[in-house]
Amino acid sequence: MGARVFIDGAAGTTGLEIAERLESRDDFSVIILPDELRKDDSARADALNAADFAILCLPDDAARASVDMLRDDSTRVIDASTAHRVAEGWTYGFPEIVGAENVRNARLVSNPGCYPTGFISLVAPLVRAGLIPADWPYGCHAVSGYSGGGKAMIARYEGEEPAPAFLGYALHGGHKHLPEMAAHAGLVRPPLFSPAVVPTFRGMIVEVALPASAFLGSTPDDLRDALASFYESSAIVTVKPEMAEMTEITLAGDTQPWDGLDIHVFGGKQGEQARLVAVLDNLGKGASGAALQNLNVMAGLPGATGLRLDR
Repeated sequence: MGARVFIDGAAGTTGLEIAERLESRDDFSVIILPDELRKDDSARADALNAADFAILCLPDDAARASVDMLRDDSTRVIDASTAHRVAEGWTYGFPEIVGAENVRNARLVSNPGCYPTGFISLVAPLVRAGLIPADWPYGCHAVSGYSGGGKAMIARYEGEEPAPAFLGYALHGGHKHLPEMAAHAGLVRPPLFSPAVVPTFRGMIVEVALPASAFLGSTPDDLRDALASFYESSAIVTVKPEMAEMTEITLAGDTQPWDGLDIHVFGGKQGEQARLVAVLDNLGKGASGAALQNLNVMAGLPGATGLRLDR
């Protein structure tokens, strides 16, 4: 039968993808509540406490309430909300960054946000290696498919009214991802974050641009080599070699589901700048795929089990 999994919030975009992925697997069995009981607190509490693993695909306050419903330590939790990403007692669910063993042994795991996944994957290894400073005023520009905005954003883009070709937001700062981005990248201060939405359902590109003065005496090639060394054992994160012929990165309107993460380092001709770029699926490694990777690891399976890694 396999370990029992309850997806609290299975009707949302992330929850639906996780449930659909688990349908074809025999190493987990999913506890399903009928539609009329999805919001019944008593039924949810029973399901949460009957599960070996609970995956919370809920707004922050609802996720905290679900954790409060747990009666003992027998249920292990993966929270896909923002509620616990910098909370004491929770393990950050980015195995490549925090170590798979830490995720494997954790009871409470916070699933990373989609934008932070891209940013942290680029910055954290280089800060740890001493190749870029922890106190630099980093900027992060990123675009995402509109599914990352939830049902309201999906309705806006798939409704009858013309949707924006580009939608920049968080113009005054204060984005909810900032504490997570700073804490798990090892930074003194959060980055200046410029997120945007484009008219594709899924997919994401995250960029950190650096002048040479931020390299601390290294070169773009050094940065790429350090990232390649850091992720060399990963089946999910791939650092691409130098591609002088690559002059653009595109995000297709029909991007297919994918759980990997590609990293590029582009350097100026004289080494005067570097552009660190992460390409991922905001619903894959940025949400559902990451939750499944964490579930695999917590259950003692290889992290890539059942993931969509072909493109």
